[in-house]
Amino acid sequence: MVTVIDADGLLLGRLSSIVAKRSLEGEEIAIVNAEKTVISGSRARVIGIYKKKRSRGSVEGGPFFPRRPDQILKRTIRGMLPYKRERGRDAFKRIKAYVGMPKEFSEMEKESIEEAHMNRLSTPQYVTLAAVSRFLGAKF
Repeated sequence: MVTVIDADGLLLGRLSSIVAKRSLEGEEIAIVNAEKTVISGSRARVIGIYKKKRSRGSVEGGPFFPRRPDQILKRTIRGMLPYKRERGRDAFKRIKAYVGMPKEFSEMEKESIEEAHMNRLSTPQYVTLAAVSRFLGAKF
């Protein structure tokens, strides 16, 4: 059975750490509305950080950083997993991220993680993952 998490208004880091932990425990997770995930901080600072991550390395050799919001979310989760070991690779395979709401999950019950909700922000400054992706050049 797949757990469907609606990422609308959830903080990227908190969502990623909770999903990584649950995936290591063997749970299959599908994250929908990945583009509506929130990153706390001023727009200039957040976009500067992601621009630096994207431009790091070389075209031929990497490291490669994604542009699409679902792939950025998965990359953030991967950073919280021991992905170079077998249990981390297996846990990463149990996680799926989607832009928008796929038809197969539209009828299923969606879970929202209260610990990762945007209401917990101490600052009113935030940027959505969609805005960061569009700045990096994604078309989704």
